[in-house]
Amino acid sequence: MNPSRYWRKLVQTLCLATAAAAPLAAQAQANYPDHPIRIIVPFTAGGSSDIQGRLLAEHLGKLYGRSVVVENRPGAGGHIGGKFVADSGPDGYTLLLGSIGLHATYGVYKSLNYRPAQDLKLITVVAEMPHVVVANPSLQANTLAELTALARAQPETLHFGSAGVGSSVHMVGELYKMAAQAPIVHIPYRGSSAATNDLLGGQIQLLFENVPTTIGYIEAKKLKALAITGATRSPALPDVPTAAEAGLPGLTVTSWTTLAASKDVPDALIEKISADLRRVYADPAFRAGLERLGMTPVGNSPAEAREFVERERARWNKVIETEHITAG
Repeated sequence: MNPSRYWRKLVQTLCLATAAAAPLAAQAQANYPDHPIRIIVPFTAGGSSDIQGRLLAEHLGKLYGRSVVVENRPGAGGHIGGKFVADSGPDGYTLLLGSIGLHATYGVYKSLNYRPAQDLKLITVVAEMPHVVVANPSLQANTLAELTALARAQPETLHFGSAGVGSSVHMVGELYKMAAQAPIVHIPYRGSSAATNDLLGGQIQLLFENVPTTIGYIEAKKLKALAITGATRSPALPDVPTAAEAGLPGLTVTSWTTLAASKDVPDALIEKISADLRRVYADPAFRAGLERLGMTPVGNSPAEAREFVERERARWNKVIETEHITAG
């Protein structure tokens, strides 16, 4: 066969195959979902991400009339779960409850076996939330100023835990070290639950944790709250001053979560899921569920989510570079 005729024939065949596949893809998206959906929470059960994932699964399941299940796949600062979703294929039935660690602070890793910014597609920012500086009741500091004075007077004797290197709980602690010039020592754990247990037991002194994870312990006086990192006081903890009110405006920061999918999921399906999520966010019960946990619902578009995450990535990269943070 003449080479030019061969290539023309090949192009025609590919075009026909694409045209034939397009209606099938459109039909699959129109029928979505026709079987259960998984939301991968890349951290241990019981933490803030897990709580949000289960709340989202409950309300999304009601909307779809389908089972939406949460599956915890912790490890590597969330990147085991992130890689699992990145490789999950184009059908959109495996979603990721993402975090700062997944999308904005992965620069702490010298190498990863996937590219979070390229291999995950953002659907929405689920919620923003302040962190709360919490201490074991035995710590001889009851305010943020007293904590800073103690840390400076006894350098590298106070230890703060985290859900792992690069997690929001870790990065807010590093931001405190920078802003307050307070020489405290980071102890990474495999998830917030383990860190919280050691804080309760007195093995570490501090956590810069999300409100939902700690509020029960604060109310039971098993932990004491020194400050909130949000711009305003948390309705869930109205008596706790903001970091700015406590004299440290440089610690005004929130963490956030996302819902994301594999890069292979078609943009049209991403937009459909995003539109469906807006219906979930219109439900006052869903919003109230987040707000009761000290979270601010967001629910923005995929494009808005991408812009937000890019700004946050640039912000946290500065902290990573300044503090020379690596995950080993």
